[in-house]
Amino acid sequence: MIHDLSLSVMPGQVVGILGSNGAGKTTLAHVISRALPITAGRIRFDGEDITRLPPHAVAARGIAHCMEGRRIFGSLSVEENLLVAARRADTAERKARLARVYALFPVLAERRNAPGTSMSGGQQQALAIGRALMAKPRLVILDEISLGLAPVMMDRLYAALAELKREGLSMLVVEQDIERALDLADVAHIINKGRITLSGPPAVLRADERLRHLYFGTEE
Repeated sequence: MIHDLSLSVMPGQVVGILGSNGAGKTTLAHVISRALPITAGRIRFDGEDITRLPPHAVAARGIAHCMEGRRIFGSLSVEENLLVAARRADTAERKARLARVYALFPVLAERRNAPGTSMSGGQQQALAIGRALMAKPRLVILDEISLGLAPVMMDRLYAALAELKREGLSMLVVEQDIERALDLADVAHIINKGRITLSGPPAVLRADERLRHLYFGTEE
């Protein structure tokens, strides 16, 4: 559960949500995308109250959620998995979005006709991110994208996110890997037991001796 939690993501900003396993990070991501109900408080996006909207309506407004676990459709090819997220776009727009994703993740272009679940874990994570991008979102929520991946694959994924940041994409990055998230984020929030217990720019958080205690849940 999450409690008394308030944060914002400005246009073009990358916000990191950090914390140990079970701290409430994924719950927060699901609440924002409306995959979980909210019992109190408000969620606003571009000035609109989206608190009571269903997930598909939130997605239509420009919020894409790359969920933990990847959720690749095994019966579909890599390209079909990508096109699912752009089904409302016209043919020319779908081609343009595909070209952008393939430029960002060349391995997906190489494996476009292969079943989505036939690839390695890191390649499937690239596919999950690419699928979120196919919706041409204004905000992407990335939930634990580095979980279970080899460092070399994590480097590639975060290099792609850094490129998206340079292009001005707003991102909410939910992550256990402190250093990778802080390297990417403009501002970060540490969650402990469902509450934000420390916030600030990466340089400030790195210099704060409470960071390690909060991350491992030992701070009173």
